[in-house]
Amino acid sequence: MTFPRTVLKAHGTGNDFVIWFDEHGEYEPTPEEVRSLDDRHFGLGGDGIIRLTPPEHVSDVSAEQAQAFHDAGAHWFMDYRNADGSLAEMCGNGARVTAALAMHVGLTQASEDEPFALATRAGIKYITFLGAVDGLGTHVFRIDMGPWRMGMREEYMVKVPANNAQGMGTFVDMGNPHVVTVVGQQLDLTALSVGMPLSIPVQTMPDVSELDLTITPRVEPELPAGQNAEFVRIDDVNAQENAGLATMRVNERGAGETLSCGTGLCATGVVLSERTGVNNWRISVPGGTLLVEVEVERVLLTGDAVLVGQVELFNA
Repeated sequence: MTFPRTVLKAHGTGNDFVIWFDEHGEYEPTPEEVRSLDDRHFGLGGDGIIRLTPPEHVSDVSAEQAQAFHDAGAHWFMDYRNADGSLAEMCGNGARVTAALAMHVGLTQASEDEPFALATRAGIKYITFLGAVDGLGTHVFRIDMGPWRMGMREEYMVKVPANNAQGMGTFVDMGNPHVVTVVGQQLDLTALSVGMPLSIPVQTMPDVSELDLTITPRVEPELPAGQNAEFVRIDDVNAQENAGLATMRVNERGAGETLSCGTGLCATGVVLSERTGVNNWRISVPGGTLLVEVEVERVLLTGDAVLVGQVELFNA
């Protein structure tokens, strides 16, 4: 197997990973090996695996891309794979965990003056270690998630088969695709083009806590590469302080429902900002609370990242 003898188990607000440092590019796993290691009954279990390695040792990164990363000061790459073995463009929680590993092995201090430059399939992300932050955790990192792009508001139909529920979602590109549905509102689809000028009765989504995301939500029209599907409830908006509170759950492409999703939190923050005019959101997910700050050209994500322990693989 192409695993090192020793790996680590880690998580970012409950979004859990098997992760290892591959300094010389010796351990690039196959999809079958990823599925085996991430199996929660027969492996170590996880929402994905992360390999921290130089970019030239990642098979889907070209020599030109690798050199461009080095030229920009990003000498280490987050090779992230979903639990089903598929490649992923980006993972916000995984990037914070990767920065924690980089600090652990002495690659960086991820300071305010010199953030850790991490190469990913979605470009370079800059990560800063903040330490303990009230309400967020004791090993908190802030990551500049870079630019975002949002589609038209509520242009996608989102169906949750297990609840026999449906609503309208908004597309957001955070380097990977998301469709965000705001729950707890009545839906008026009069403007939806269906070939006749009729209003269509549509069942509203149940509360976030009542959603059953064990079956992958369906999005119509379908996105070619699939998507992460986020469901969010607005809990409080304070326009004077430019701050809001919200609760979110997510079904991730290639992983199913997870306790947290960093890019999904950012996509959700973008949708909430557009809807309310408030740009700073503390968003609760099943795995904890994170801060999302939406700016014109970027999103900042702040949350905990924990290296839980080291594991020796007997069959590696």
